[in-house]
Parts: sequence; structure tokens; C-alpha cells
Amino acid sequence: MMPLVAAAIGLLAFAAPAAAQVSVTDVEGKAVTVRDASRVVSVGGALTEIVYALGAESRLVGVDTTSLYPAAARALPQIGYQRTLATEGILSLAPTLVLVTEDAGPPTVLAQLGAAGVTLLRLPGKASADLVPARIRGVGLALGKPAEAEALAHRVERQLAALAAVLTKKPERPNVLFLFATSSGALTVAGRDTAADAMIRLAGGRNAVVEYAGYKPMATEAAIAAAPDVVLATTEGVNQIGGRDAVLALPGFATSPAARSRRLIDIDTLALLGFGPRVAEVAWTIARGLYPDLPPAPN
Repeated sequence: MMPLVAAAIGLLAFAAPAAAQVSVTDVEGKAVTVRDASRVVSVGGALTEIVYALGAESRLVGVDTTSLYPAAARALPQIGYQRTLATEGILSLAPTLVLVTEDAGPPTVLAQLGAAGVTLLRLPGKASADLVPARIRGVGLALGKPAEAEALAHRVERQLAALAAVLTKKPERPNVLFLFATSSGALTVAGRDTAADAMIRLAGGRNAVVEYAGYKPMATEAAIAAAPDVVLATTEGVNQIGGRDAVLALPGFATSPAARSRRLIDIDTLALLGFGPRVAEVAWTIARGLYPDLPPAPN
């Protein structure tokens, strides 16, 4: 056994439980026994946001690089990107519970954490609004906050149901093109089977790009042919490009209905694509951008 793993196991033995032992169902339908949730590492921005929303942030001893909200999460020890985790970095924080989504890895690291005696709880990670309440309830149960989690999950479900109800009265679906600016400055657009596509549909729009799945570089000719009524983008991307006017002046959008009507909706990346506890509020915000006559989201 590697020295660091042995040391971590020693630290775990002296950690005091933060809640009574509970059984939580993971993403594969298996029962995971959580005996100690006093030192939590959260892998995935949506999971970290849920921890904060439940008022359990004092348990956090580390987060991954996608944990950007709330701002306080950025000050916590970082363990790297969720898909390229390292065993040593996580074990150095002596966690008693590691929360991950099914996207986390690599599998060898997750196996090593389990071998070191760390409880690992894998929760749904797909970009689906229907799975958000399950994530909230799973985290809440693991952290000994079931009542708080139930209240939050119910609020999300109620807001999503209300949105679906009002959208049934809107048979015409605006054409929405999602634009993403990478850190290198490259521009990509979202096709089918993406978080952006799921959010567009949730908010009552129609993805302007259905010819392919995933994200691809933006081609001017294709963007012109898509003729979006609305451009959806991340706030970070809009700022990187140079602001709203700069986005709508891009060659692919300059002659589009979106540019003519100045219809650009921008939302911060994690809120827009993370499918965390803000998912219903974000969907309502986008929907009101698509349909200005919609009422505000219910509380």
C-alpha cells in the first residue's frame, strides 16, 4: 500500500461522523452506506452547488475545477478536473466522503479511493432536468440534510412543472443557436445530445442545429443557414468575444433574425450547462427571453 494511502486511512479512522449512518442509492441503483460525512470532497460543479444550497458547505474540504459557484467554492483546495482526477491529491485531504457524478474518473482513481476506505457516492450526471431532483435528494441524504433537500428538490420540480404548463400554450418554437467561446477563442455551436440542446428544449426553444450531435466549430455558412431567432451564449463567452454587439456582428449572425431584433441571451456557464439546483430558474430566464409575455418563475 502506498504511504500516502496508508496515512489517509489513518486520518480517516479519527474523523468524527457528521451525521447518523444512512444508505443512499447511487447512479447504478446500488445502496451506498454513508457512515461519516464530516469531510467531503465534491467533484462536479452541480454537486458542489447543491452542498452550498443545503447549507452544508462547512463539510467541504476540497472541490474540482468545475466548482465555480458560489464564489466561495473557488477558495477551497482544488483537486483538478473531474475527468482527470488523481488519487494522491484527493487522499491528501483525508475525505470521509467523495461525491462524484458518473462523468468523474478515471475509473482506476475511483477504485483506489474505495480501496483506501473512502466512501464514494456516484450520482447522476447527465444533462437532464428530470435528474436534478434525484441529485439534490441524494446529496441531502448523504449529508444528513434530507428535509432541506426535499424542500429544494420540490421547489425545482414545482418550477419546472409550471414552466412546462405555460409552454404548452406556445406552439411556435423560436430557432435558438447556442454559441460557445472556448478559452483559446475558438467558437463552437451545439448540436443534438448536448447540455445546451437540453436547456434550449427545456426553455421552449428549438435548437437551430440538428444536423449533428455534440459541439463543432462554428462555420459561417452553416450559421447563416441556421438563421437563428435567438442566440444563446455563456456570459463568459460573450465577454471574451467583446460583448453583445460583437457577438451579433459575427459574420454568421450579422444578417440573422437574432441580429435584426437584438435577441441575445447570456447566462453564466455553470448555471446554463451544469444542470444544478438553479436549473429551473435558468430555464425560466431563457424562456422569458424567448417569450417576453411569460410571467416570472414561481417561488
